[in-house]
Amino acid sequence: MKISTLKSPVPNDYGRTVKSRAQLSKMRSRIEYLGAWFDLWLSSDVEEWLASRDSKSEFAYVVTPNVDHIVRLNKSDANIRKAYLNATLCVCDSRVLMNLASICGVKLTLVPGSDLVQTMFDTMLRPGDCVCLIGGRRDYPLAIKLLYPEITVMHFDPPMGVLYNPAARAEAIDFVRKANARVILVGIGSLQQVILAYEMSEAGDIRGTALCIGAAVDFVVGTKQRAPVIWQKMSLEWLWRLREEPRRLARRYLVQGPAIFPIALLWRLGVRRRHQSVESP
Repeated sequence: MKISTLKSPVPNDYGRTVKSRAQLSKMRSRIEYLGAWFDLWLSSDVEEWLASRDSKSEFAYVVTPNVDHIVRLNKSDANIRKAYLNATLCVCDSRVLMNLASICGVKLTLVPGSDLVQTMFDTMLRPGDCVCLIGGRRDYPLAIKLLYPEITVMHFDPPMGVLYNPAARAEAIDFVRKANARVILVGIGSLQQVILAYEMSEAGDIRGTALCIGAAVDFVVGTKQRAPVIWQKMSLEWLWRLREEPRRLARRYLVQGPAIFPIALLWRLGVRRRHQSVESP
């Protein structure tokens, strides 16, 4: 079975950290699955790339789709799809999604966004670095400062419904522009954060790296707890989170989430039909 690939728009400055042309070529390969184009990067590759970038680097943004994101993406319009497609990096956040892809004959690499953000705070950021946080609770800058006192945190708290509020998105982009941060953490919901990151890239004068990270900062500051490692390895982190927040997550995981299975089935049938049409005389 043939799987389509395309070249990922990797920023030029990443080439300095890659040890061989073959490695760079491999890392720039993207594979399409369920409407998203995934980069086949390992966590160590992403971490190395992030560590090489600073507040003066050409703007780049990273998306980390999970099951919920893919379900929403398949119901979204062309603007949302364009925002995902134009991400500098798109890596799989979900073991469930990775396992489902494997069943469909697609090998994705796993780069959990929460792990990436935690590693960034613990090992990548340097004294004096600025982190711009879009979304999250108003007490999060202080909480981060207590944990990482040598890091500057700028916080913008957008109103609800940013996806349908161009003025609020413009205000957020202006805040990011003035913050001049090394890293922009965008945690305002899967569709809104990707649209906002895409519009930052279109602004033309934003620098640094934006990570669309959902609730990752909640885990960094400790307001929420990650699932035990054994739960994560068993692809049951969603069940742990459902147990912790049943009211907020029951609809997402038990009603909306199962839509991933017919989406995957239709995708697999579509690939098979395309494969058969290529092989037919």
